[in-house]
Amino acid sequence: MRGILTASNGVTCATALALALPALPATAAPARPSEAVAAVRPSEAGVPGSTRSLPLVPLTRERVLGTAPVQGLYRPGGEHFSLVGVVWDDPDTELHGHVQVRTRTARSGKWSDWQDVETHNADHGADPGTAERASRRVRGATAPLWVGASEGVEVRVAAARGAQGAQGGRTLRPRPPLPAGLHLELVDPGEETGIARLGALEIPALGRRATERELARTQGPVRAKPYIGPRPRIVTRRGWGADESLRVGGLVYTKTVKVAFVHHTASGNDYTCAQAPSVIRSIYRYHVDGMGWRDIGYNFLVDKCGTIYEGRAGGVTKAVLGAHTAGLNNDSMGIAVIGSYGATKPSGAAVTAVARLTAWKLGLFGADPRGRTYLTSAGGNLFPKGKNVRLNVISGHRDGFATECPGKWLYAKLGTARSSAARYQGR
Repeated sequence: MRGILTASNGVTCATALALALPALPATAAPARPSEAVAAVRPSEAGVPGSTRSLPLVPLTRERVLGTAPVQGLYRPGGEHFSLVGVVWDDPDTELHGHVQVRTRTARSGKWSDWQDVETHNADHGADPGTAERASRRVRGATAPLWVGASEGVEVRVAAARGAQGAQGGRTLRPRPPLPAGLHLELVDPGEETGIARLGALEIPALGRRATERELARTQGPVRAKPYIGPRPRIVTRRGWGADESLRVGGLVYTKTVKVAFVHHTASGNDYTCAQAPSVIRSIYRYHVDGMGWRDIGYNFLVDKCGTIYEGRAGGVTKAVLGAHTAGLNNDSMGIAVIGSYGATKPSGAAVTAVARLTAWKLGLFGADPRGRTYLTSAGGNLFPKGKNVRLNVISGHRDGFATECPGKWLYAKLGTARSSAARYQGR
């Protein structure tokens, strides 16, 4: 039994119902209905890392038919994780409210302050009508939050208060219901054993002539002087430790790459560059185990030190279909800068990495980073299905979907990325 919880938005709720669920044993014993289910497949035996999915419970007396306006969970210990997120059953249902978590660090045993989790994440995902989007595994989700090595967690999800009446009276409209099937996902990225030797697990940087030879091998004879930037160093999936048994088998490609959408992961900035592979492994597990996607959604990721990482499987030179800008994934690629950039400026190294990556990858498909082009919408909250959408060749996520991504400060740097990428292409 626990005391009274007062949320930051003024909601006071009794937390006596916040269950401290027992940890599952390491062996694959059947879980009781009231317990969490560990999302670990038999094929993962011996593979570091895991995902735990814990059902949230009502924290108020309104408990009938899941109508409680506040749900949560308290686990003071017994877990090992570094990233958290909240998922729910219906991917088409939005969470109108607030999600906050605090965690107990594994190193000192101290509890962190409450942290906000970005609630609107429907803007990422596969296009409507695709097999990936139609999968019964797909769920709604918040953004992931990197918290570092932790062993205890508390989460609270509160429905947003209704707006006041038209006359400015004090009566509030009923709260919108919280989505059904709320679960807390605890992701353990596993150990980094064998991953430190990144030099042997990188796609090496290439100069212009080598890049032209590469293009000739993959796309036929080079005509005159192509505007292709040198290929940058890219840490492979093996380099950051991707467990290939997690993702759905098979690869899906589009015809070309016309637009690069820049994102932020919204997972927070409290990570070191040495931890970036762990962050990526955690996001990968969250996208697949938590959200039900076929693979990590982004085609590439960039850390704050400017290191570039291969994202979704299929080949860094190819037009791999991602799940990053719902409705506009076809003929585009997604680049996610690891961190949250609504209130924090991105590093110069990260912006430069985005420019170098786009100069090379867009150049392979004949795209001018300073130009504009068209994509056909598969359906989204900004553009109806079938609409030809005019976009910058290097666009922010918010240009294709109603979202704050990639954050105010990263979005403000896209002009710099465009001009730098064009310069790297030799334009």
